[in-house]
Amino acid sequence: MTGSLRLSDAERASARQDFLDEIGWAGAQLEAFPGDASTRRYFRVRTGDRAAILMDAPAASEAPLAPVGADETERATLGYNALARLAGNNVTAFAGLSEALVERGFSAPRILAGDIEAGLLLIEDLGEALFARELAAGRAHEGSLYAAAVDALAALYRCSFPERFEYAGDSWLVHAYDQAAKRAEAGLFVDWYAPERGGAKLDDAARSSFDAIWTGSLGALDAHAPGLALRDYHAENLIWLPDREPMARVGLLDFQDALFAHPAYDLVSLIEDARRDVSSELAEPLKDRFFKAALLSDRAAFQAAYAVAGAQRNAKILGIFVRLAKRDGKSRYLQLLGRVARHFVHNLAHPVNAPLRAWCEAYAPGVFDEAAS
Repeated sequence: MTGSLRLSDAERASARQDFLDEIGWAGAQLEAFPGDASTRRYFRVRTGDRAAILMDAPAASEAPLAPVGADETERATLGYNALARLAGNNVTAFAGLSEALVERGFSAPRILAGDIEAGLLLIEDLGEALFARELAAGRAHEGSLYAAAVDALAALYRCSFPERFEYAGDSWLVHAYDQAAKRAEAGLFVDWYAPERGGAKLDDAARSSFDAIWTGSLGALDAHAPGLALRDYHAENLIWLPDREPMARVGLLDFQDALFAHPAYDLVSLIEDARRDVSSELAEPLKDRFFKAALLSDRAAFQAAYAVAGAQRNAKILGIFVRLAKRDGKSRYLQLLGRVARHFVHNLAHPVNAPLRAWCEAYAPGVFDEAAS
């Protein structure tokens, strides 16, 4: 099957059906999942006693990706996806990473069939027991689920992974989460959040000083060896699979944007969740559990790295959520800003982030009001 570029909704639906017909799932019933912040779509597919998930990721719906070897200037010319080293809708990235995770004993979805050019994958259905759903329904103990998630994360860090991942004759290179990517993401705070919610106007000098602060503070993330970071590791992307082996009890979703990064990054994503409040008394024990299980050293350096990773990630999310509301009409994300702002302000309390806190007090004081709301 070919031709995923610029297809209409009807043509895309036809492409999905043709794909299913070709791989032996003719007549299957498709049930769409609710939309999220990406341009990918997911469908639960059923026929007879079989069930799977169909990923529909049309490549042309995303901005260009970073070519191998491109420098920061070249990436900036291509746009945000290239600067931040996102995979966009490259299904090879998802499929290659998924197969590598499964080979190492983790519960990523097995790839059942794929058409790379069409941007379609049929993947294993890991069920509906999302951490967020199980906790909201009272069917699981928060401490137990988060301990399992931390253990899986530590095991992931202890594993070795190649830089290049293969699927069906195609390959995807996983890059380092470099300073250019981190600064581009943090820059969403000054591009979107600060002008709309921060409460002060930003001139060129303010923007330059913001970027310079990150150039200094991001050095804290060099304190430990990098590992594979899935970059979206939180309760709505984790599935509880209690009947599997310990390392495989945590089902993994949404990892195509993985990069090699400081081990604190995914831990921040888990504990400082934008969509649910993790019990405050769990935060430090979970950090301790991860630090020990990941076989790390220098607790003070890890705490500083965690604070910087948290500030960077939460600055990015604050910017993304305002962008989703203002540019894309997805105003529901504004409801989450208070929680993310609280995470961000908490990160600013660490001494390593003192320059960033001072900058926010001067140029975006509204974030402190948002955090207190």
